[in-house]
Amino acid sequence: MGIIGFLVFGLIVGALARLIKPGRQNLSILMTLVLGVVGSLIGGLVASALGTGDFGELNILGAIVAIIAAVLLIGVAEGVSGGRRSVR
Repeated sequence: MGIIGFLVFGLIVGALARLIKPGRQNLSILMTLVLGVVGSLIGGLVASALGTGDFGELNILGAIVAIIAAVLLIGVAEGVSGGRRSVR
């Protein structure tokens, strides 16, 4: 998968993770992309460690692990930036 495909997949993973995670997230589209890409990296590493394919290969197990990792990363990002929310 090329770099553009990886970024698009990361954005999709980040968006799906935001839909799965309950509540309102105060994250920008760039932060969603970053968390989705990191989740995709984790998913690819886990899938390749389990022997379901290569690191850059798109497979269902890697996608599921990527979404789960991105949901967890969104929780971590909210915890880190929890005190910096602005009140309108």
